[in-house]
Amino acid sequence: MKFTLDWLNQYVDTEGLTAEQLADHLTMLGLEVDAVLPLFQDLADLKTARITTAVPHPEADRLTLCQVAVGTETLQIVCGAPNARAGLATVVALPGTILPGNVKIKKSKVRGVESCGMLCSERELGLSDSHSGIMELPEDTEHGQSFIKAMGLEDTLIEVDLTPNRADCASVIGIAREIAGKIHRPLRLPVQNAQVAQTSRAFTVDVESSELCPRYAARLITDIKIGPSPLWLRNRLSVIGLRSINNVVDITNFVMMEYGQPLHAFDFDNLENGRILVRAPRAEETTFTTLDGMERQLTPDMLLICDGKRPVALAGIMGGMNSEVTETTTTVLLESACFNSVSIRKTARRLNLATDASYRFERGVDPEGVCNAMDRAVQLFCEFAGGKAEENGVDVYGGKLPLKSLTLRVSRTSDLLGISLSAEEIQELLESIGIRVKQKDGDTLWVNPPSFRMDIEREADLVEEIARLYGYNNIPVSLPEVHLSYPEQDSSRLKRAEIRRFLTGIGFSEAINYSFSNEKYIDLLCLSANDKRRKVVRLLNPLSEDQAVMRTLLLPGLLENVNRNIRFQKTAVKLFEIGKVFQPTKEGQQPEEITRIAGVLCGNRHGYSPILHFREEDVDVLDAKGAVEFILRQMRLVLDIDTDSLRFHQPTDDEIEPFAVVGQALDLKQGDTLLGSLGKIRADVLRGFGIKHDVYYFDLQLDLLCTMKASPKAFSALPVYPAVKRDIALIVPMGVAAGDMVQAIRRSGDALIEDVSLFDVYQGKNIKNGCKSVALSITYRSATKTLTEKNVEKSNTKLVSLLTEKFGAHLRDA
Repeated sequence: MKFTLDWLNQYVDTEGLTAEQLADHLTMLGLEVDAVLPLFQDLADLKTARITTAVPHPEADRLTLCQVAVGTETLQIVCGAPNARAGLATVVALPGTILPGNVKIKKSKVRGVESCGMLCSERELGLSDSHSGIMELPEDTEHGQSFIKAMGLEDTLIEVDLTPNRADCASVIGIAREIAGKIHRPLRLPVQNAQVAQTSRAFTVDVESSELCPRYAARLITDIKIGPSPLWLRNRLSVIGLRSINNVVDITNFVMMEYGQPLHAFDFDNLENGRILVRAPRAEETTFTTLDGMERQLTPDMLLICDGKRPVALAGIMGGMNSEVTETTTTVLLESACFNSVSIRKTARRLNLATDASYRFERGVDPEGVCNAMDRAVQLFCEFAGGKAEENGVDVYGGKLPLKSLTLRVSRTSDLLGISLSAEEIQELLESIGIRVKQKDGDTLWVNPPSFRMDIEREADLVEEIARLYGYNNIPVSLPEVHLSYPEQDSSRLKRAEIRRFLTGIGFSEAINYSFSNEKYIDLLCLSANDKRRKVVRLLNPLSEDQAVMRTLLLPGLLENVNRNIRFQKTAVKLFEIGKVFQPTKEGQQPEEITRIAGVLCGNRHGYSPILHFREEDVDVLDAKGAVEFILRQMRLVLDIDTDSLRFHQPTDDEIEPFAVVGQALDLKQGDTLLGSLGKIRADVLRGFGIKHDVYYFDLQLDLLCTMKASPKAFSALPVYPAVKRDIALIVPMGVAAGDMVQAIRRSGDALIEDVSLFDVYQGKNIKNGCKSVALSITYRSATKTLTEKNVEKSNTKLVSLLTEKFGAHLRDA
C-alpha cells in the first residue's frame, strides 16, 4: 500500500510529525513500513517562469524565440512547443540542471540564436506521458519559485507492507484512521453515512446470489466530458504507480485508493436495456474480452456483471471492452459493490489476472462503505468531469450481516498485557479507531467491531488492538523468574535412551514402526481366544485396512521388518524396538498405553563380519537370553534363583507364549509378576509372515523394569594379587538347571570366589540316561594375599560338596 504524506494529511493532521516518525508509529501499530522516499528530488532545481514575449525564430518556422522571466532575470530561450505564448506561466530548466533520464541542460545556439535553458513538458519531467506542449501552470503562479514547492510536489512517499488480515488498511483513509487513533487527533472523512434514498427508474440492478455479491450499488451520471485529469489528481496516481487514463477512470482509481472500495464506470449507452445483472456465466458464454484486450476463458463458478444481453465485466477484477469509457462517453453508470472474497480469489488465480481491485476484494471489502465511496466519486465526477448526477440510484443489499458483538473483560486484558488498565482507558483506545464500546459493569465491556474490521472475531483480537494502540514500547519489560535448579528429568526416558545406546553397541539396530497395526497379526501369532491382547482399540478413520487397530504387541512389526530384510538378501538381522502397545479400558476412556521393548534375532550370530575373524554360526535361544541379561545388567537389575527375586523361569505348556517353541522359551518374572518372555518362534508362525529362517525373540515390559530398584553402584580397586582358575565337571540330573548351579556358587558366601561361568553342557557317551554333564569355570582371588594351592583346594572342595548336596551331583570321572 503506497501513499504520500500530503495525501494522508487530507484526512488527519500530522503537523509536528516527520515522515520517519509516522513510519515508526505505523510499524509499532503492526503495519510494516517498507520504504520512506522523498518525491521529485530530481526536479528540485527547476524554477517557475513566465514568458514575457514570444516571436517566431528568424531561421526556423516551427521554433519560437521567447523572453522568459525567472525571478529577477530575463532569459532568452528557443522553444519548439506549439503552445509557447506571451503571458504563459510554465517551468524552466536553467543551464546546469539535470533532468530525469540524466539529460543535462546547457547554454547552446539553436539555428544561430543563443538559448539559455529549456521550457519543459510533463513527459520531459516524468510527470506524465503528455508531450503536446510545455507545461501550463496556473496564471497566478509567481515566477522564480522552486517548481516542486509552487506545485505542491514536495512530498514523501510511504510504502506499507500489509498482512492479509488488515484489509481495512488497503486505503489511505484506513492508514489515516490508524494514525489518528495513535496520535489522538480527529479523522476527517470526505463522505460518510451516505445512502441511496430512492431507487432510480433509469436503470435496474438484479443479483442472482447475495452470497457471491452481498451488496451492489450504482448511480447514473450524465453530461460527462471526458478529458485529462487535473494535475494534482494525476500526480496522486503517478507517485503510487498508477497511470493516468482520463478524468473518469482516474477518479475511480483515486477513490479506490482513498476508501479501499474498488469502483467501475460503465459507458451507459453501451449497456443493453439499461440493466445490470450479477450472475454466473451461461452455458454458451465461454469467453470474455477484458479491458486489456485479452480473451479470457470462463468457467461456471466465476461471477460476471452483465447487461440485458451479455457480460460486460468480470466481477471485482476487470471490466470489458464492450462497455469501457471512451472519449465519446457522455453518460456513466458507476458501480460500487461488495463481492465474495473466495470467489474473486479463485477467479483471479484461474485467469492469472491480478488487479488492484481483486487485491482488495480478495482480502475483504467493507459492505457498509460501498455508498460512501460511490458518493465521493460522484462528487468528483461533477467537479472535474462536468457531470450531472441523478439524485436516485440503486442499492441491492441482500447479504447484510448482523453487527458483531463481543464481550471484553478488563481484568483479562490487564492480565494478558501485564499492565493495569481501567475500563475508561480501554474504551478510549478502542473508540479512537472507530470501535463502538459500551460499559456493562466495572469489569466488562460490550464491544461492536465496525464492519471494516473483519479480522476482529474474539476477545483476544480486541486485546491485541489495545496493545497496539497503547504502544508495545509502553508495556514494561520484565524477565521471567528462573529458579537456579537443575530440571528433574524423567528417569524412565533416560533409561530408554541408555538401553538404545547399549543395544546398538552390541550389534542391534533400532526399528520404529507405526502404532497402527493389522488385526490379522493376532491370528498369525496364534493367540488364544481369551488372551487380552486380542482386545484391540479400533480407529474411527483408519488410513487403510492394514492400519485399522492400535497394536497390542511389538513383535508383528519386527517380524515384518525381518521379512523385508530377507527379501533384500539381508538374512543376518538383529532388531529391537522400544514403543507403546495399547490396551482398551472402559468405554469412553482412553486406552492404557504400556511401554515395551522387543527384539528379534535371525541368521549369522556375527552379522556380516569377515569370516577371517569369526566363523559363521547362527544365533540360538542363548543369544536372545544373553541380550535380555545384557539389558538387565545395564539397568543394574540383579538376577537370582529365589522365587521372589528377578529370575528366568521355564514356562509350562500352559504358560508358554503360543508362538514360541516348547523347550526353547523362558519367562522373566519377579515373584508371580510376568515381566516378559524370550525364545524361538514357531516355524508355522514365521511362515505366516513369509519367513523361512529361524527367528528368536525377546519381549519385555519396560515400564515395570524401569520402576524396579537398581542395585547401587559400587567402586572396587583393580586387583593386586593374581587369580587362580579351577574347572569342575559334575554329573547332575537332567532336571537341574545349570543356571541354578551358577547362582548357588555365587551365593555360597565364599570370599575367595571372584567369578563363575558355565562353559559346557554335555549329554551322550559315558553319561547315563537321565543325567547330563555340566562344566563350570571358577575364578578365585584374594584382595590381601597371593593364594596358595591349599587355599584354593579348600574352597573348591567346599563348593563341590555344596553342589553335591543341593543338586544331587557328583564329579565326572572322564
